[in-house]
Amino acid sequence: MRIVIAEDDALLREGLVLLLRSEGFEVAAVDHAADLVTSVEAAEPDLAVVDVRMPPTFTDEGLRAALEARRRVPGLAILALSAFIEDGYAGDLLAAGGGGAGYLLKERVGKPGEFLDALRRVAAGGTVLDRDVVAVQLARPRPGDPVATLTAREREVVALLAEGHSVPTIGRLLGIGTAAARQHAGDVSAKLRVPDGAQAMLSYLRA
Repeated sequence: MRIVIAEDDALLREGLVLLLRSEGFEVAAVDHAADLVTSVEAAEPDLAVVDVRMPPTFTDEGLRAALEARRRVPGLAILALSAFIEDGYAGDLLAAGGGGAGYLLKERVGKPGEFLDALRRVAAGGTVLDRDVVAVQLARPRPGDPVATLTAREREVVALLAEGHSVPTIGRLLGIGTAAARQHAGDVSAKLRVPDGAQAMLSYLRA
């Protein structure tokens, strides 16, 4: 797998390079959003790992550059990293379509197993949304939103579905088994009136 990293924090950038190369990936790295597009056009990578906030204004340069890179290299998977919970930017990325997409808090990089699992799912065309971003969305339901009826366990299931996990994996992560996880997922789908599955849940959250 070929990966381009765009990250202005030198320590994090070099840490990502070392981690990904240790997994056998081909990695290139840049420290400016404008260089991301050039690097993607040259290398035609499978995935771009991008800091949302980059110089010069530290707003959304990284995300905008990644979306421009995808326009020029169709199908490019994008894994956006942020130090802050910014569900608006997450929504922009998910709504753009055109390839695998993920939005994770930078703290996830400190858990290499989780980070690499999410990275591989995004590279394979899946969608991953950080559980803390989902928690913020669930904590502020609109009037009449059935999200307010979800139990604490059902909210955990929603967050894990949004991370792209299968029901058996959710059962293992929560320590409740596949049957119980399937029951909770079914209850969530009934309450929110959405089909079963991670993609349906992400569509609901995006809306």
